[in-house]
Amino acid sequence: MSVQKTKRLSLVDQVAMQIEQLIESGYWSVGDKLPPEPQLMEQFEVSRNTLREAIRALVHTGFLETRQGIGTLVTSASNLEMAFKKKIKKSKLLETLEVRLTLEREAAQLACERRTEQDLSDMAGWIERCRAAAETQNFSEFIEMDIAFHKAVVRATHNQMFVELYDHITEALEQSVHELLLRTAAQHGYDIHTDLFEAIERQDVDTAVRSINAYMNQAQDALAASMNKLESPS
Repeated sequence: MSVQKTKRLSLVDQVAMQIEQLIESGYWSVGDKLPPEPQLMEQFEVSRNTLREAIRALVHTGFLETRQGIGTLVTSASNLEMAFKKKIKKSKLLETLEVRLTLEREAAQLACERRTEQDLSDMAGWIERCRAAAETQNFSEFIEMDIAFHKAVVRATHNQMFVELYDHITEALEQSVHELLLRTAAQHGYDIHTDLFEAIERQDVDTAVRSINAYMNQAQDALAASMNKLESPS
């Protein structure tokens, strides 16, 4: 039996690992710009070349993105999120949507059992904002409020792993699905949200699941119609 010798991490690997850990811990969030090079060099006690190599490695893996004239931005919060993004790029939109909505169905059941008064207050607030955006046909605002409402439902499960999993898949889905889907669904979303909210408030699991199923059917129909329209010759 042959045993491979353990490899010591290079200084570049150590710096990259520390930056990655800071991102995963929330010290830097997605969208944040990293501090200037001199500050990072002092913080990690490394040379400019070592720092730049570490940042290049994290850009390659997807944690960071370097933009000309702006700086280095955090683009992913964890390896799990990056894995979702890569998988979603290779998956069909309808398949990806099914995964998200299946998570929401399970979340609705758990939220019925575990929601607090604060959870209900949060959900009610997002519903009102969804309705206002739908009434004014402010689609970008509706998309944002719709996501916030469903995230509030997931938070009401009080299961941190569930929350993180949903956050990752939702962030990965936003660009590929939401703008295509919710322009069609916005006019109906408020009624479905109200049904779901009231079911969670009453702790009525059956009605909550039916509400999610209705949302799922509507979402799938809207996405299929939008995709057919894009594929049809003009």
